[in-house]
Order: sequence, then structure tokens, then C-alpha cells
Amino acid sequence: MNIKISTVQFENRSGDKGYNLDVIERFAAAAAQAGADAVVFHECSVTGYTFARNLSPAEMLDLSESVPGGPSVKRLEQISAKYKIALLAGLFERDENNDIYKAYICVDDGKLIAKHRKLHPFINPVIKPGNSYTIFDLRGWRCGILICYDNNVVENVRATKLLGAEVIFMPHVTMCTPSARPGSGFVDPQLWLNRAENQEMLRSEFNGPKGREWLMKWLPSRAHDNAVYSVFSNPIGMDDDQLKNGCSMILDPFGDIIAECTELGDCLVTAELSKDKLTLAGGHRYTEARRPELYSKIIGQDHKSVQKVAWINPEQPSE
Repeated sequence: MNIKISTVQFENRSGDKGYNLDVIERFAAAAAQAGADAVVFHECSVTGYTFARNLSPAEMLDLSESVPGGPSVKRLEQISAKYKIALLAGLFERDENNDIYKAYICVDDGKLIAKHRKLHPFINPVIKPGNSYTIFDLRGWRCGILICYDNNVVENVRATKLLGAEVIFMPHVTMCTPSARPGSGFVDPQLWLNRAENQEMLRSEFNGPKGREWLMKWLPSRAHDNAVYSVFSNPIGMDDDQLKNGCSMILDPFGDIIAECTELGDCLVTAELSKDKLTLAGGHRYTEARRPELYSKIIGQDHKSVQKVAWINPEQPSE
């Protein structure tokens, strides 16, 4: 059974859940009109993201909400039911102990069917890491979720694949930040504020080493090596004081892009996924050829996790 999925890029507003949810509903309606079974939004698409690095514990607690049961989740469930479409979006979660997580959820038929807590959060020190992988059924397909940095740790993607994922949703807020990588860095927000006059420069910055060129170094590999469909979503425009470049896209198990947002603004694209590619792609053969007796003890040995984020801690270069 084929499935049609839409991925979206849009410019969110920091802390303005009402505005962001209105945009999400508008794109859910457009995706449903295009015949999509599911529509996918970026990390913290409900709340905004980068501004959270400056929030106090009390402010983070106020921004977050229960999953399920919170007002934003209820609104997403209403949108899903109204347009008869599955919807995936992100927000900050507060549990019964007031512990805070970075959550990404899937609702379908008006009900919450999956929740992933980011395994590698860093935007604010009060956020706790999730401790499990997320696998769920969506309209005849086995799906997984990994949020942003989760995907940069290759073991997470392979583990999600081995747990049965055929599609991995990869919501991000990424690119256009500094690191030790040559050519990386912020993009001047003034280019966006005057984008009608700066389209050529914006495209050069967005598609160059600060943006899409970096994405192409690793994202196709995650799809190809694991023989999965990768659904990447990313905001465009200003996220707090940082300019993001979008590039929301869907890649097939061959690592080929089958749909991509290329507009300098809010955008939706849709692709149809077929199961034949899951076993035709080379990554399927390579996964079947594994010899875990050679490396299970190596991969599974004790390791102290050290997570470095260059644009938050410039003295600790990383991607």
C-alpha cells in the first residue's frame, strides 16, 4: 500500500502557539487537498525553538504542556480530524513531575498515536533527554521519529531501522550556524528582511556550505545506508535571531530526493512512497549482510556521552 506524505517549511513565531497552529492548520488543509495521508512540520513547530535558549526554568515550564491532554495537542487532534489527515509536529512537553522534554508527536484520526522525546536535547539545560526509540504504525507503514541532533548520531538511525521503521520522520531546526566545518556560519538576517531585493544572495547562502551543501553531506546517507524513506522538515526565515533556510524534503531508500521545498518562503511538497524501494535499495542488502558478532561488543561498550553544539558553545567546535 502506497502512502502520500507532505513535508512543510514555514517561518514560525517564537512563543506564539496560536499563530503557529493556524499556519499548521492551513498547511494541513493544503496537504489534504493534495491527497496526502500525512503532513509533517519541523521541530518545535508549535512553539518556536531557538528563543528557548534564553528562557528561565519557570518560563520553560510555562511554555511546555502535557502530552496528551495539553491545549496544543487538542488543537492538533482537532485539525487532524477535520481534514482527515495524520499530522506530525513538535512542542515542549511537561510531565506529571514537571520534568520538561522536547517532544514530537503524531496525531491521526483525531487521536495521539505516537510521541518521541528528543534523545539529545541541548537548547535549554532544564530539558531532559528521552530514553527510548519510537516506532509506530501509520496507515499501513512502520514509522519512526528522530529529532534533529538524534539523526547526527548514526547509531540512532540504524537502531530505528532495525526496530522496523520503513519511514523515519526527521524534524529539524538546523543549518546556517557556526562550526569548525569550513564555510559554516550564520546568514545575515537583513537578507531575509529585504528578501525581494536579495533573492540571488539568499539562494547562494541557503544552498551553499552554510546550508544545503552541509545537509547533502549526511542526510542522503541516512536514507541510503538504512534503506528507509527519510522525511526531513525544517523552518525557513527567522527563528528568534537566527535565519533558517528550509530545504524541507523527502528522500527515498536510494538516497534520492523525491520532493523538496525550494521556495524562499513557506512551502509544502508531497511525494508518494512505495514499499518496493525498501527492498530494492542497496541499503537493504547491506543491512541483511551485517555480522554483529564482529562489532556488537564494540558498539555496545560503555561510553560517556559528550554533546557539543558549536553555536551555543563556540569554544567547543562541532557540527
